[in-house]
Amino acid sequence: MQIIFPNESPEYSGRELTLAFAAMVNGERVKCAITAEALEDHFGAASPRAEDMLGAFDQHRPRIEAAARRLLSETRAQCLTLRSGYVRFYKANLRN
Repeated sequence: MQIIFPNESPEYSGRELTLAFAAMVNGERVKCAITAEALEDHFGAASPRAEDMLGAFDQHRPRIEAAARRLLSETRAQCLTLRSGYVRFYKANLRN
């Protein structure tokens, strides 16, 4: 399975409190998102405001994309949302 992440800016949703970003899985575009809670709990976002979430995403993009890559590989999802619990699980398993 080939998974790449286009170098595009994520899109903030104040209603959903998420940042959406794209992945290309075997040539097909897949919508991914990460919640404000995950960005606050694991990547240092100070609040769910757009500027705080975007700053945390930009600073930790490789780690966020690595977690998304693993979840996409495991689930073959057509879309996914990274939540705090999954990021916690992913980080814990990196240490083992």
